[in-house]
Amino acid sequence: MNITTENILLLGSVLLFISILAGRAGYRFGVPVLLLFLSVGMFFGSDGLGIEFNSPYIAQFIGIASLSIILFSGGMDTNVSEIKPVLAKGLVLSTLGVMLTTLFTGFIIYFTTQVFSRFVSFSLPESMLLASIISSTDSASVFSILRSKGISLKNNIRPLLELESGSNDPMAFMLTLIFIKMIKFGDVGVVSFFISLITQFGIGALCGYFIAKAVLYIISKLHLESKSLYHILLLAALFFTYSFTDLIYGNGFLAVYIAGLTIGNSKIQCDSTAYTFFDGIAWLAQLILFLTLGLLVNPTDLIQYDVAGLGLIIAFSMIIISRPFSVFISMVPFKDLSVNTKHFFSWVGLRGAVPIVFATYPLIAGIPHANHIFNIVFFITLVSLIVQGTTVNFVAKKLGLAKDEEAS
Repeated sequence: MNITTENILLLGSVLLFISILAGRAGYRFGVPVLLLFLSVGMFFGSDGLGIEFNSPYIAQFIGIASLSIILFSGGMDTNVSEIKPVLAKGLVLSTLGVMLTTLFTGFIIYFTTQVFSRFVSFSLPESMLLASIISSTDSASVFSILRSKGISLKNNIRPLLELESGSNDPMAFMLTLIFIKMIKFGDVGVVSFFISLITQFGIGALCGYFIAKAVLYIISKLHLESKSLYHILLLAALFFTYSFTDLIYGNGFLAVYIAGLTIGNSKIQCDSTAYTFFDGIAWLAQLILFLTLGLLVNPTDLIQYDVAGLGLIIAFSMIIISRPFSVFISMVPFKDLSVNTKHFFSWVGLRGAVPIVFATYPLIAGIPHANHIFNIVFFITLVSLIVQGTTVNFVAKKLGLAKDEEAS
């Protein structure tokens, strides 16, 4: 069945309804909600009930819009006073940590594909591209599991997780674009690499902060008849923030996160219900995003040896080698962080919707092996959610970092 203008609302409403029911069941049993949403999309896709969706362009557009909303909402919900004590740690993890994860994983992918002839042979830039796509973590999956079992983390771990998860996507995105450019146009020099990195982050941070301040000023001067109009104003502001920042070659994802952080922690508030509004619309964005990505993939492609075999090697090498090494090396300057806390951070490096969205960029750019890369990324995400996502609570308790509370 093809998705048309006549049936899109019917199909969309049915998929959303089923996803909410599946998400409720997963919430009770500690199964990552993202895994269930993806599974619903895959079940209804071309290899399941036959809904045909094969446009990476549309998937990427939905991904960018959804991630902008999710990051903005996450920024609004983040309390600056809580993240101040862990600000340095979070920024190091979300920058240096992502770069180290990409480096370690990239070399593992390269040597694995060179040694085992049954796998597609990736060049070093292609290996680094695949590694950069899967280098960021997914906060939504982690905290949906923690909330489902009433787990409260000790030692400021929660705000540090929130900060890292909310701010590491821009680095992974930037690395993805750089390696795509390297593959298409040749080598990118080290100097231009870091200039591009600093430019993207600098413009993104400045745009996010100053656009948010401008929006707050406008809100303080406006007197609209309906409170709901303020919500729409903020929604328009977040999309403007991403688009304008991207237009002037800044990092739009970082900009919307900082904008949300600035607005959410400002004394000038348009209305307290804005938090509830963005929490609801962020859930809707996640649902639509995950369902879209589930529809985009063909499950039969995931069980091919050169996808599943390589995917398992990469997934477990990230869990056992890349993520732990990147966390322990990044946290060397911070002596107050216990070994158990570092082990826990190593374990909760969950892959989520973000890597799958980033995997659409090589498809659209026409990179060699792009379709293969997309399928491997999707497979790694599923493995990460099944292995790590279902054991977050168990690991937190075993490491003595969780305090049981009555689930609300």
